Amino acid sequence: MNSVLKNIFRFILFVLIQVFILNRVPPLHQFVVPYLYLLFILWLPFTINRVLLLAIAFVFGLTIDYFTGSLGLHAAPCVLIAYIRPFLLNIIIRQESNEISYTEPSIKSMGFTLYALYLALLTFIHHLYLVVIEWLQFGDVLYLLGKVMASTVVSLLLMGIAEMLMYRKGAFRTNAG
Repeated sequence: MNSVLKNIFRFILFVLIQVFILNRVPPLHQFVVPYLYLLFILWLPFTINRVLLLAIAFVFGLTIDYFTGSLGLHAAPCVLIAYIRPFLLNIIIRQESNEISYTEPSIKSMGFTLYALYLALLTFIHHLYLVVIEWLQFGDVLYLLGKVMASTVVSLLLMGIAEMLMYRKGAFRTNAG
């Protein structure tokens, strides 16, 4: 499937799953809120232009905000992780000298450990920023960190399930020719 069509399908799928399934799950005393939608941004191709990546993340976050009635609450963390993503990828992925490289982040392209680190760091940053701007205060730091950690763990579990359910073959591109 064409990369653009595949990502449009993912955009729609992740919005529908987040809005109509995960947002309807009653939170555990407003403590654990599962967010799977950021996986859309994390699965975008390695070679995507940074400006386009930020624009896509902004539109995606605004789409989630439109359905949840929260003006900019999700757009800001989406843009933040889209901004950090290329820098993090450059740090954790070894610059390979071979001719073959994969097109998007996955377990096959990065290896399990690096991919798990990539997901965990960006999910934690997303959730931390989301909770901080949701509260706009640092009253009880332990509660804040507990909520961030609990939501991150639940979201990472959902991402693991999504990774198993949504088979993504290891598409690759060659740098030769």
